Amino acid sequence: MDLVGPGAGRMSAAAKITAAGTVPAVVAGLCDDAAVFPPGLVPLPEAVRAHQGRHDRWYAGLVGPLVLAKAALPRLGPLVQPDLPLRLSVTLPGGPAGLPGVFGAVATLPVELSSVEVVVPEGMGAIEFSERLADALAGGPELDVYVEVPRDARRAEIIDGLQGRYRAKFRTGGVRAELYPSVEELAASINAVLRAGIPFKATAGLHHALRNTDPETGFVQHGFLNLLLATEALLTGGSEADAAALLAERDGATVAARIRAMDGLAVRHARAAFTSFGTCSVTEPLAELIDLGIIIDHPEGEASQ
Repeated sequence: MDLVGPGAGRMSAAAKITAAGTVPAVVAGLCDDAAVFPPGLVPLPEAVRAHQGRHDRWYAGLVGPLVLAKAALPRLGPLVQPDLPLRLSVTLPGGPAGLPGVFGAVATLPVELSSVEVVVPEGMGAIEFSERLADALAGGPELDVYVEVPRDARRAEIIDGLQGRYRAKFRTGGVRAELYPSVEELAASINAVLRAGIPFKATAGLHHALRNTDPETGFVQHGFLNLLLATEALLTGGSEADAAALLAERDGATVAARIRAMDGLAVRHARAAFTSFGTCSVTEPLAELIDLGIIIDHPEGEASQ
């Protein structure tokens, strides 16, 4: 299955500065820095300072853009160190209407807007949404546009409207158990966008590399490496049942072995499809990837810095 959506095969800027022998291509740029969102809720000044401080760390190649809500942009200017790079992905929970305001705000800041993540407003149909999004993007900068696919009857029509134009974003968890899609639902969603050649990202609930049960909430959570393996399986002819089985796999040795077995072509195709996931911590996924042997730790042991 070939990925033909916008930006297919293009690695992020973070991936290009991957440190040789430490952050492999299979996870390069995988972790979008969503520290300010729940459950992290890191204050904006601290999040910006930490994100910019990582630009020259040995694991910088793991990290994608800093994810901020549109509402945070007016407070951003004084916090940015202009001599350090800052890539942003801005979320628009209110839908496309906020896009012109985002473009105007970012134009005055020493940052790079690499992507936006747009919610489909409740009750808005696919045709109306597509028209409003196109109008809001007209004349704006070139960037990746992620559309958060709703988990309702609009899903198929929304996905149809993304083909050849935009990217998809899936929510994989939240503060209530029902916000976590089953492995069957998630496998079907991933398969739908892959069949249409649409790259996707994921967000919410992906707190660990492997599928797990949260000891505090009891919620069964998806693992970000499980998503990567499910994507690779679907791209290479596997069924939705195969993908669901990989999403359900909890054995770290099994998952890590399959990740390491992916050759260069498989990695390129899988990462062109599954671009990244939002995480409220960068160091926790890093530590788990080191424990699983996916990333080779730095000789000075800087994984927690």
